[in-house]
Amino acid sequence: MTSARLPGSLASHPPHTRLLDDRRFRALLSDEDWGRLPLATWRRFSKRVADGDSVVYVGVVDEVGFSDIGWWFAQVARLIGGPLPISRDTGVPMIVTVTEDGVSGGQTWTRICARRCGFPQVIHSAKRFAGPTGLEEYVGFGVSMALRIAVEDQVLTFRSAGYGLQLAGFWIPLPQWLTPGDLTVTHRDLGEGTFRFTLDVTHPRYGALIHQSAVFREAVS
Repeated sequence: MTSARLPGSLASHPPHTRLLDDRRFRALLSDEDWGRLPLATWRRFSKRVADGDSVVYVGVVDEVGFSDIGWWFAQVARLIGGPLPISRDTGVPMIVTVTEDGVSGGQTWTRICARRCGFPQVIHSAKRFAGPTGLEEYVGFGVSMALRIAVEDQVLTFRSAGYGLQLAGFWIPLPQWLTPGDLTVTHRDLGEGTFRFTLDVTHPRYGALIHQSAVFREAVS
């Protein structure tokens, strides 16, 4: 297993990487909200690499929690690719790779989370600038989630706004009993090149199901 210690220096990009100005996330927020983000946050979400290039973030998982129902729901979700955390391990490395997808006009996200026993968990998803809210996350097997973004106390927040099944070009809403409930992801800048990622899943009937937190910085080339 690789070391869980975060690198101490700032990231640089390999010579072949071409950085572009990305306004796709900014277009989903008002100018006032965008202006309330820390400089480091809007730089991360304004950085677009050329088609096929990637940005890599390395981090450490520092908090994980499941309710009994949440743990079972995460295991069942493995039938559609395992988009939710499945391990209670903390202090383990996590790597996130964001790759530009020129075909869809979105991004492919690959998350690799180490486990103390067994192979790391690998989660694939695609962020697409489409759907009813202008942003959706596709996890495979036809399942996608519409997202709304907001700025709350200088934190960039992504909240689920409905789950659906994509069939033959149509988006069919999933009934609530087939979904985990409300999903919230936050990106909080911590300074010195680091940021905290959190994921929370809360069910309207069963309450808090899943919580995960990790601290990241951009990988050094």
